[in-house]
Order: sequence, then structure tokens, then C-alpha cells
Amino acid sequence: MRIIITIVSVLCLLTLSGCGLKQPNKVLRVGHTLDMDHAVHKSLIHMANRLNEYSDGQLTMKIYPNGQLGSEREMVELLQIGSLAMTKVSAAALESFVPDMKVFSIPYIFRSREHRWKVLQSDIGEQILSSLETAHLKGLGYFDAGSRSFYTCNDMVKSPKNVVGKKIRVMNSQTAVKMIAAFGGAATPISWGELYAALQQGVVDGAENNPPSFYSSRHYEICPYYSLNEHTSVPDVVVSSKHVMDSLSAQQQSWLKQAMNDAVTLQKSLWMAAENDALAAVKAAGVEVIYPDKKPFFEAVAPFHATFNNTLVGDYMNRISAVTADGKANE
Repeated sequence: MRIIITIVSVLCLLTLSGCGLKQPNKVLRVGHTLDMDHAVHKSLIHMANRLNEYSDGQLTMKIYPNGQLGSEREMVELLQIGSLAMTKVSAAALESFVPDMKVFSIPYIFRSREHRWKVLQSDIGEQILSSLETAHLKGLGYFDAGSRSFYTCNDMVKSPKNVVGKKIRVMNSQTAVKMIAAFGGAATPISWGELYAALQQGVVDGAENNPPSFYSSRHYEICPYYSLNEHTSVPDVVVSSKHVMDSLSAQQQSWLKQAMNDAVTLQKSLWMAAENDALAAVKAAGVEVIYPDKKPFFEAVAPFHATFNNTLVGDYMNRISAVTADGKANE
């Protein structure tokens, strides 16, 4: 009997490094489309380091930047079949997967950066993340992607009337297309990689994006006017495969959540620094940057807002508007 017990004990040590001790290491493959200097990549590296610490090496992340594993949409599709563990994607790109994500592309739903984060970290933000499960995805958290504003080649956008008739590049989002129409412009969805040439050749008159993207893309070389009207604040979302998440134990999921929270905290500070640096750099390059009166822009999109009355998105808009400074909602 003692011999049998000894043999079983030895087998346990060989296969699991000890019965009841560490389980075999699990590696989560993570892809994104950004470069290694981006705040998102640095924050995912931080997440990987913290996850390694929390799990004592039992759960780790291997990160593939620069679109090595495909476009945002392609990687989301890999998540759906369980071939990839995690990715970072714009909430706008998730509209075609779950309707709840459309709310983030609605212009001027947030009163300020502080209000936006109160919403994202409230029950509303959690509910929107949970909606991803219907598409075999699981939302882990939000990253800051700042606010999107107009930059143009030939003249400054000082009010909505300066958008009228202009061809403005937008992401492949129907909500973004309708927003530009509300301003009187002609929305033109063009892939990010093709936009520099499109601006250069006059295919579009301008585009809209946050300061770090405007700077890193070098679009400021063609568009010397940047109007910080901040019409939308579409967050990035760290998304995982529901198949992969369901394969993790409760303990492993807890480690991952802790590491995600740490990454969010770091990314918020890195993003603010990147935004300030980008604005300073484009100004130094000769770009004229203004902060226009936002009231005419608010008024221009009011009819667009009204189209969401009595809809799922409209309900979210009302709840978001009711969130107060303490993160609670006025009933």
C-alpha cells in the first residue's frame, strides 16, 4: 500500500508540480493594431506583468502589437471562435456586433472627461460591457481614447456651418455617418491606413480624431487646422473571448480582473500625457488649434438625438445624462 501511495505522489509531482499546488501555466494570446509606443500597448504590457505577479506565473499574456494578427474586426472574429484570448477595439467597431455600443458614437452624450469616466465605471458601463456576451465576447474594461474633433485641409471648422458640404472621413460606423450628416457634411468611411493618401489627394476635405492619432498619423502635414470641438468620446474596449474566459477558473478570472483594473489606471494617465504631448507637437509644426464654442454643435445634433427617443440607445442616453458627479444617477 505504501508503494502505491509513493508512486501516485511521484506521478503528481511530475505532472502537476505537486498535487494541490500550481496548475499548468496558461498563456492568453492578446492582439492589437497599435504600435509599441502607444499608451494602449504600454498598458497591456503592465497588465501582463501584474497578471504574472498575481498568478505567480500560472496565467500569462503574450501580446502581438502592430496588427500582426489582423484588423480590429478580424481579431474580434477570432475571439468569437476562441482562437484568440483578448484584443483592444474601439467601441465604434463593436456596433455591428451589439447595438448597445452605438451609444458611445452619439455626439455630446458626456459633459466632461470626468463625467465620462463616472459613467464607464458605473452600472451603466458594466451593463454595456455585459451586452457583448450575446456575441460570444466578454468586455473586461475600458481604455481612454480621448475625444474626437475635426481637422481639415483648407479652412478651420469654427462652427457646424463650416462642416456643411465638406467630405469628412469617419470610421466605418453608421452612427458616425449620421452624425456628420447632422452637421451638414458628407461622411466618407475610409480605412485608417488609406486616409493619409485620401487627404493628400483631396478625396476628403478632412477627418476627425483625437490628438494622439492626429499627430502619430502625421495627418497634420496635410491638415493645418484642428478644431477641438470634441463631438464624440468613443472609448476603447478590452474584449476577451467568452469561450476562453469560460475555460478559466474563478481564481484565474479574479487575477485577470485585478490586472485589468491596474492597466486602466495606468492607461488613463499615459493617455493624458500623450494628448498633451501631441497637441504641443502639432502646434510646434504650425497647426492652428482652436477651442470653438460648443453650443452651436450641441444645437446642430439635437434633432439627431431625438431620433433615439424610445429606443435602447435613447434609454442609455437618458441614464448617462442623469449620472451625477458622485457617479450615481438622479432618478
